[in-house]
Amino acid sequence: MILGVTCLLILVGTHLLQHSGSKDLHKGGSDTSPKERQRLAANANQRPNDLYRDYKGRRVTPSSAARKDSMHLTWSYTPPVVFLKTHKTGGSTVQNLLFRMGEKDGATFAFPHYTYQFNYPDKFRADFVDELPEGSSNFDILCSHMRLDIGQLRSMMPPNTIYVTILREPVLTFESVFSCYTSTVPAFTFAKKAAAVEHRSALSMFLESPDSFWDPKEPRDGLAKNPMSFDLGLDDQQWDSWQTDLTELEETFQLVMIAEHFDESLVLLGALLKLEFEELAYVRLNARSAHSLTPLDDITKARIRAWNRMDVLLYDFFLKLFREKAAQYGLERLNRDVARLRASADRISKKCVSRKEVPPGELEDLIRPLQTDSATVLGYEVKGNLTKQEQGFCMRFVLPEHHYHAHLYFQQYGRAMRAVPAA
Repeated sequence: MILGVTCLLILVGTHLLQHSGSKDLHKGGSDTSPKERQRLAANANQRPNDLYRDYKGRRVTPSSAARKDSMHLTWSYTPPVVFLKTHKTGGSTVQNLLFRMGEKDGATFAFPHYTYQFNYPDKFRADFVDELPEGSSNFDILCSHMRLDIGQLRSMMPPNTIYVTILREPVLTFESVFSCYTSTVPAFTFAKKAAAVEHRSALSMFLESPDSFWDPKEPRDGLAKNPMSFDLGLDDQQWDSWQTDLTELEETFQLVMIAEHFDESLVLLGALLKLEFEELAYVRLNARSAHSLTPLDDITKARIRAWNRMDVLLYDFFLKLFREKAAQYGLERLNRDVARLRASADRISKKCVSRKEVPPGELEDLIRPLQTDSATVLGYEVKGNLTKQEQGFCMRFVLPEHHYHAHLYFQQYGRAMRAVPAA
């Protein structure tokens, strides 16, 4: 029913988004379509080789600087990218900027055949992906929720694909997962019912004896223990392969972003994907209201870390690697670029947003985040005194993930998303 309501809203909202356009607010926009860019490129400087073709085989327009120096031709394009969107780590914010980037570039998205996730919590398979649209030779961006299977991903994405994911401090991740999925993860639901009888906190009840609620054979309990490791396809029951798994993940992902260093992570992401600071600008999406946050004392934090020790190892390992990547980038340069990113984000946010942290009941349907019955998710109100072009950009800037997902799916396939068939 949620999918049906969302798709209905998207059919209405898509008209506004399509007619307001996806032009860049910060650059004043461009009326040049992907086909028109190809035509201009073909006429710009005819040469008998492939120097004027991007990674998809499309002809591209050299930069003005490159045209002045035909001996040193350079072009900027966005390579294919897979973003493994882990639960409750800030992934929705990253997904939004990838959606904006892909829509602007006319990218082909790899979308789930049904709804918003790739048959989660099953491990990803290539046949979970909807068909390749007519006229596309390959998928460019995959950024919907999945449980990782590296081999299956590589079998369907181009060989030059960049792989990115994001991790968050395990204690904060688990608290957020528990808060948002209390009613959908069976282990959490059982703990909530037991806590209600004793008039206690559901989280404290669960952590006091987690094994009495968690069933390792229940797929829907995957997020109830080491949720980040679970999303990355790791097996909680096979500790012998842990070091091998870490090595494979390190070799697969060019960047593992760290939520506690979000802006620094975005700068490194921008360097990988050749994005401008304005393209990396963001507002934090899927943020919970203050009353949905659970205060954690030291005992609770220790219990969370003990229960999620694989996530602790995973996070500590990639935090160390992240610091090494930051040092390689240059800390002084990184701090300077973070300041530039924040300035761009602040400027665009002031242009677009009239109110932040807005309760769902005060938001229009199109920009109201999906709610759960255990947490309140806040959103943003877009300013009303905008031009049509500005409104299109600003709506996308704050658009909740399910709304944007459904909009892009409709735009790519000309139909609404499919619901999961009844069993």
